[in-house]
Amino acid sequence: MSSLVTTEKSFFANTVLMVRPAAFGFNLETAASNSFQQELKVSADEILVRAIEEFDNAVQVLRSNDIGVYIVEDTLVPTKPDAIFPNNWISFHPDGTLILYPMEALNRRCERRLEVVLGLQQKFNFEEVIDLTHFESESLFLEGTGSVVFDHEHKVAFAALSSRTSEIVFEELCKQIHYSPFKFSAFDENNRPIYHTNVVMCMCDDFVVVCLKCLPDEESRELFENEVTRLGKRVLEISVGQMNAFAGNMLLLRDGQNNNKLVLSETAYQSLTSTQIDFLKQRVEFIRFNIPVIETIGGGSARCMLAEVF
Repeated sequence: MSSLVTTEKSFFANTVLMVRPAAFGFNLETAASNSFQQELKVSADEILVRAIEEFDNAVQVLRSNDIGVYIVEDTLVPTKPDAIFPNNWISFHPDGTLILYPMEALNRRCERRLEVVLGLQQKFNFEEVIDLTHFESESLFLEGTGSVVFDHEHKVAFAALSSRTSEIVFEELCKQIHYSPFKFSAFDENNRPIYHTNVVMCMCDDFVVVCLKCLPDEESRELFENEVTRLGKRVLEISVGQMNAFAGNMLLLRDGQNNNKLVLSETAYQSLTSTQIDFLKQRVEFIRFNIPVIETIGGGSARCMLAEVF
């Protein structure tokens, strides 16, 4: 599929960090701000077994598509129900920077394990660490690539402001890494702020997947589209229903041959129209895996499980 091969410097990762869960479950501390979370009437043990099965299958699918997967094992103590979503506490960048982020829920902060950070630094030789976690003492939060969607090529960062995405911390991050900030608001069908930016939008090389209907008015939508156009990209618009099916929670990766691979859940894929699928097939190959328990209980999808490693 030579049309999908690119030769320019890649601003998209070919390796991801994933955390195999030890205590996955419904997190009461995060449910207030994440309307995607839903409880299931099955036992905690069954939920964990099914989540691990979904996780292991996702790893197998990624590796079969020539994507490198670096797995960290979660620990039982302390209990970390959302450890499967590491992209909220750490991000890696093409220039060799590693960033640690402040998180809103107290029980999520213990996901930041020093031994994991040191192991990643040793394996991948990151040159600089930016630690923003001190903002937690001011009740200001920025939850990694959940809160921030990066365009590494043009050094622009997008953020939908919410209780988990502080304008102050976002501006500080952009200042430290020399990216231009683009802030906006996004709301669900009940007029509640959407908890993470990466549910609303996905950054790809020459297009952006976004639910424009979540932006509050025509002016803000026009500003968003103008910014995307300025970056030389097209808008692939999804509906609110598709966003609720996690169609915005995709991630573009590059395999070992530098092919574009778009990671998304089976739920997200099934929500797409034939026209949208045709648009995407001209630009990417799909990596699809089925994660209904992780999506329902955790309120996050495929992208949330992956922290890109450059």
